[in-house]
Amino acid sequence: MSVPPGGGRSPVARPRISIIRRTLAIIGGVLLALFVALLIIGLAMPDPPTTVAPSVSASTTGPSASAATSSAAASPDANSARPSSARPTSERPSPSRSARTTPDPLPRKKNSTSPTSARAPADSALAAVAALTVKGRAAKTGYVRARFGSAWPDSDDNGCRQRDDVLNRDLRSKTFDGCKVLTGVLDDPYTGKTILFRRGQRSSAEVQIDHVVALSDAWQKGAQQWSQQTRVSFANDTLNLLAVGQSVNASKGDGDTATWLPPNKPFRCQYVARQVAVKKNYGLSVTAAERDAMVRVLSGCPKLRLPVRTAIPAHPAPRPKPEPPAPKPPVRQPSAAAGGGGNCAPGYDPCIPPYPPDLDCSDVDGPISVSGDDPHGLDGDGDGVACESS
Repeated sequence: MSVPPGGGRSPVARPRISIIRRTLAIIGGVLLALFVALLIIGLAMPDPPTTVAPSVSASTTGPSASAATSSAAASPDANSARPSSARPTSERPSPSRSARTTPDPLPRKKNSTSPTSARAPADSALAAVAALTVKGRAAKTGYVRARFGSAWPDSDDNGCRQRDDVLNRDLRSKTFDGCKVLTGVLDDPYTGKTILFRRGQRSSAEVQIDHVVALSDAWQKGAQQWSQQTRVSFANDTLNLLAVGQSVNASKGDGDTATWLPPNKPFRCQYVARQVAVKKNYGLSVTAAERDAMVRVLSGCPKLRLPVRTAIPAHPAPRPKPEPPAPKPPVRQPSAAAGGGGNCAPGYDPCIPPYPPDLDCSDVDGPISVSGDDPHGLDGDGDGVACESS
């Protein structure tokens, strides 16, 4: 076989090599095109459902999302080639912490026990709580009931004791003996129960008069600085007095709104409103817990007004006394001396019959001088002269 000059390949072999190279180039181009097409199809496919938490740094809702997508398409490394990094923009964007719009903070809710938090009319009991001074409770040292005077005088000068005035106001179906309430019916505001009242040594105590603001509570919250006259007026102020049952009054003791409320829940608003009115009128302070309890109760009745002092009903006129019986004929008196003897009682001058039987001034002619024991009890005033008007 002859070799071409210069020792190179034959002219026939060169075209074959060129054809092979072109063929390989075409095949490589086709394979590259297929690879690119498969890559594009893979990137365009939607992500499968996943429960993985959304990325903190990548959000599809802002400009950073589109930049991240472009970067992923331009750099087909192992991470960017994953379907999850190239979601179509038509999908619903997943939430992102970095792109989440933070809502404006809600206004802080005010303390529910603050008097200013409730919208109440200016003349309501709830609004009046704000006018009360809030301070700690003073010591109870020095408190005795006598600091507020004796119990139940006639403080309003109507001729009747204060207890009878309150019974007259708070009871129904009453009977009287002058100022005294003999019988009646109490609808106990503290319990809602009905109590039959009958005056008597044992039965009278079943209905008691309660100081709505207890005297010892007032003592610890301002009354120590009052004059005796002011304390007596406070203790007998009918605005601060209610007729209630014996047992519930004992359970209350000297508690304030924070420590005691009536078991009868429908009455609690009126009870607390009365406490507010009394403390406001007399400038008594309240503790923080007491103030909060007042607001809590009165928030359920924000339009309730402060109670005011009501007039005591007039007591009925006393029954007319029956006409006195016709005078008995005078007893003939013996003429013996007053020193006794015969049918004369000792110690009387002029002479009257001895005891028994018992005699009264209608049985003898007076006046009569009395000395000694006075067995007939004629000298009621003890001045030594009996039956002056007989």
